[in-house]
Amino acid sequence: MSRPSIALRPVPKSGIMDISPYIPGKSAAKGTKVHKLSSNESPFGASQKAVAAFAAQAKVLALYPDGSATTLREAIASRYGLNANAIVCGAGSDELLQLLAHAYLNAGDEAVYSQYGFLVYPIAISSNGAKAVLAPEVGHTTSVDNMLKAVNTRTRMVFLANPNNPTGTYLPFDEVKRLHAGLPKSTLLVLDAAYAEYVKRNDYESGIELVATSENVVMTRTFSKIYGLAGLRLGWAYCPPLVADVLNRIRGPFNVSGPALAAGVAAIEDQPFVDAAVAHNETWVKKLAARLEGVGLKVTPSVGNFLLVHFAAKGNKTAPLADAFLIEHGIIVRRMEGYGLPACLRITVGDEDANNAVVAALTEFLK
Repeated sequence: MSRPSIALRPVPKSGIMDISPYIPGKSAAKGTKVHKLSSNESPFGASQKAVAAFAAQAKVLALYPDGSATTLREAIASRYGLNANAIVCGAGSDELLQLLAHAYLNAGDEAVYSQYGFLVYPIAISSNGAKAVLAPEVGHTTSVDNMLKAVNTRTRMVFLANPNNPTGTYLPFDEVKRLHAGLPKSTLLVLDAAYAEYVKRNDYESGIELVATSENVVMTRTFSKIYGLAGLRLGWAYCPPLVADVLNRIRGPFNVSGPALAAGVAAIEDQPFVDAAVAHNETWVKKLAARLEGVGLKVTPSVGNFLLVHFAAKGNKTAPLADAFLIEHGIIVRRMEGYGLPACLRITVGDEDANNAVVAALTEFLK
């Protein structure tokens, strides 16, 4: 009788080594003045009220945080008119996306996401033994028709970033509702609304209404973008009661730190700070796009705080060469090969100095 072979070292679960690791935007460039526009961070930083709340936590670092994130959930609920018990907080929305996949995906299941969707989706799907199914986009915008075509009896989850990163495009609420209506009741629709605060379109809705009226929709949000708290890793999910119960069973007992909780409460209560950040972005996302188009570049229309900029596929004016040129001038942007967009760069809307520097550098590059 043959004995089973014994591995000579620990072996990860099947499929783990097939996952392409997530590579964040670069943080270093040449020059004394560096403009970091690679990670869609807020040029306003964090609210001073949030900074003060964070600093005050230095006195109680020896104590565990509130494992239920009660004050933060209540602050979020008050801001949006929600039931605090339907809110689950996490270490960034990334953790919540991973928890959802962990809770609802088994080996042999499938989960659908759009062609240029956030790269965390296939990682979360594949790391839980399921198959990541990519639905082609149309004009760098999620196609509801193609998403629904990708759904079958094995589909347990559908991820939709709205607005989408890295394209900056969005689906009107009627299209989101059409997507939801076409899904089986047993399929969970995850609406990733990380950039919702930036959207100023009458036909947009972040997902709150669908969650409130459905049992198979979850909306995730983040404090990393408009609130400028990316370094604290803080996010939240608005869920049907049964989904909230599931996430609370599997998340870590203290998955959000005390300083993050305190800063989050102060941030969400500082609406004037948010309004100023939104107004700045609304002005500059349009102005920056127009100026880049004015020097001959194609820019995908964006409702987020970033732009997807298209370069020549060949020759001496390609995206990689532009990226290298920008780095030499102290400007860090995001290359897009990992998203299947090798001819593009994603550029965060920065402060006025950073935006002017990008335009000036790319104008020189294109000469």
